[in-house]
Amino acid sequence: MEAPSISVVIPAYNEGQRLPRFVESLTRVALLQPTPRVEFIVADDGSAPEHASLQQASIEAAQARLSAASSPHRFTYVAAPRNGGKGSAIRLGWRHASPGATWLAFLDADGAINAEELFRLVRLTDTPDAEGVDVLAGSRILMAGRRVVRNLHRHLQGRIFATLTDLHFGLRFYDTQCGVKLMRASVLRPLLDVLREERWLLDVELLALLQRQGARCLEVPIDWEDFGGSKVIPGLDAARMFWGLFKLRRRLEHVALPAPGQGRALPTSLPGIDTR
Repeated sequence: MEAPSISVVIPAYNEGQRLPRFVESLTRVALLQPTPRVEFIVADDGSAPEHASLQQASIEAAQARLSAASSPHRFTYVAAPRNGGKGSAIRLGWRHASPGATWLAFLDADGAINAEELFRLVRLTDTPDAEGVDVLAGSRILMAGRRVVRNLHRHLQGRIFATLTDLHFGLRFYDTQCGVKLMRASVLRPLLDVLREERWLLDVELLALLQRQGARCLEVPIDWEDFGGSKVIPGLDAARMFWGLFKLRRRLEHVALPAPGQGRALPTSLPGIDTR
């Protein structure tokens, strides 16, 4: 069986302060874990010049370290001409992913999901737990052995959003909005031209379309820590997202998709998680 290769897109908008620290951490852990091979694609979502220069410099420094160590991992940097939103930046990154990647992924740039947790998910792609699974999705659920540090207001807002998402789409997901997801490239690539969401609802759009394709998903509890500095505007963005769910459902009702795979179901979970 071919060894997995993962292309991870990190969307970045004005992350000149946080991203370099996170990239350094990813590089340090990558040097200790040569397999599976990971391609990190930082997709600059129209950042201001002072942020863009810091972001690009951190990527160049990281790649220099990997090259000096003859590491199989690599970092690349792509930039959008203007700010289009998280979803837009992720799609840009995926368009630059290696054609040979067996998994396509995205990871938030804020470091709330640390490098060790990302590579734990990466290693999972090469284990029996991932056989027959098309999506590995991080989940901020507090279980034994896991650590989740989150603002109470954002937690409650997230639970309300998850409930409304389930009512609209029936995904039976505990946490659709966690900022790390890995998807088999063979399942995701046929859907790339169908994706339209430019901001936070890309996660829901992805999962809804994958569900229609018969994809099988595994929610994986992860460590997560809110470091602050979120670009989410309380109240306003919640209202936008709730209204966006309605519009997304209406749009997807008229979307034609490639023929779905056979014999797969969505979702499943690791032992101990109730996704409903």
